[in-house]
Amino acid sequence: MKFRVLIQLTGWLLTASAQLGAAPAGNVQFTNPVRAGDYPDPSVIRVGDDYWATATSSEWAPHFPLLHSRDLVNWEVKGHVFATTPSWAKSNFWAPEIAEYRGRFFVYYTARRQDNRLAVAVASADRPEGPYTDHGDLVAQEAGSIDAVPFTDAKGVRWLLWKEDGNSRKLPTPIWIQRLRDDGLQLVGEKKEILRNDAPWEGAVAEGPFVLRHGEYYYLFYSGNACCGRGCNYALGVARAKDMLGPWEKCPANPLLAGNAAWRCPGHGSIVTDRAGRYWLLYHAYAAKGFVATGRQMLLDEVVFGADGWPSINGGKGASSGAAAPAGVRTQNDVTRFRADFDANGGLPPGWQWPLGTTLESRQVDGRLTLVARTGSAAAVQSILVPSFVIETAVDARRLEKGADAGLVVFGDRVNHLALLTDGREVRVWNQRRGERVMVAATPARPGEMIRLRIACIDGSRFRFAVQDASGGWRELAGETDGSFLPPWDRGLRAGLQVTGADAAAGSFDYFSSVPGDDSLFAR
Repeated sequence: MKFRVLIQLTGWLLTASAQLGAAPAGNVQFTNPVRAGDYPDPSVIRVGDDYWATATSSEWAPHFPLLHSRDLVNWEVKGHVFATTPSWAKSNFWAPEIAEYRGRFFVYYTARRQDNRLAVAVASADRPEGPYTDHGDLVAQEAGSIDAVPFTDAKGVRWLLWKEDGNSRKLPTPIWIQRLRDDGLQLVGEKKEILRNDAPWEGAVAEGPFVLRHGEYYYLFYSGNACCGRGCNYALGVARAKDMLGPWEKCPANPLLAGNAAWRCPGHGSIVTDRAGRYWLLYHAYAAKGFVATGRQMLLDEVVFGADGWPSINGGKGASSGAAAPAGVRTQNDVTRFRADFDANGGLPPGWQWPLGTTLESRQVDGRLTLVARTGSAAAVQSILVPSFVIETAVDARRLEKGADAGLVVFGDRVNHLALLTDGREVRVWNQRRGERVMVAATPARPGEMIRLRIACIDGSRFRFAVQDASGGWRELAGETDGSFLPPWDRGLRAGLQVTGADAAAGSFDYFSSVPGDDSLFAR
């Protein structure tokens, strides 16, 4: 039996839909998010009947997930741009922009150089799914250069636009434009500033440019204000010009897309046409429910041009909860559930992540996943999908090697996480905050081959821990724990499996599951 990641569908609804027949195109509805979990700064292209997207991976490896869809609504992680960190870069893997030019594919991305300066770089491939070859950085201004996007104008001239990261020094944030060499791998000529943050709604930032040609104008979509964290107030606006070098006129209705009761701080996306020629913006926003815990999720909304030539998004009402779907959508998967049974031999499939700077050594054999700790800890995690969830695993007590502790973990980042681990004799709850690791509770482990563990999260910030007892019920440890300190300023929570111990300590797992719900599931 092959490794399977089970994304549960809304069964009765799909069965009824199949019996009645697929709804005609245009009558099918979709709901946001189109990809649950933490996928900031999404970028998308269409290649024939396929769509390919990527997103910020920040301080998680591997770098920049590659997602595939046939309809813009149902997405699957197929791989990543970089399996290993480029030698010139060390952190802050942000804002990848995927693009195609004359049958070749490019990802323009941001990373922090070894000298600590933020730079824009480029990688290329023969296919959208890769493999990608890195060509290093293109521009790294003293204040930092981020959020690059390429564009080919009506005359066939290639351009690169990017943001100078002035806000990091309490300076304005110009958006620059410069010609790209025809192969897309070097800048040529002189750069020119074409736009900066000078409107009140933009605050300290104008960033995340994306260019679209429609009619006689080029439209420059961009985002303003604070992108991330509990104090965010991000929004998206647009400017237009008849020449790429300007002058650029900002839309009087800006921002086109701002927060509302359901979705907060929307912005930084790219636009693609579906097979019917409609324009769609793929972008990120925080869900108001659970807020920062689930991170900046992938949303989709249609871009409509009015009689005055200016675009609008959801009638100016902010991110939609959903609407008439793009061409080709028949139904929408429910991606609030996840299960891995580790039935295939080999390493982990695409979609799993681990902290930047650590090594993931994993193997699947005989229906078990084994993680090996080479730097004191090994973790394989997934972005959480909903703010209230229960994760579960079974640790194989017979396969704990070299003093390993193995079990479940919920990460904010490398120095902030909660874990429920066992060494085969005891089960322990660990709280690590700002690098200080404290054991919160411990209980004897039930003798046997498998030790089943659960962590429940309530509303993205409160956590409970339990181990299965001999009767099949769940025994709670530690009581409710505050986890509101976990999410960093720019990332959502990750949950998954962890092994800690000396070098080469190893632990094995029978499965991993995550289901929506709360601590009431402890009783099941």
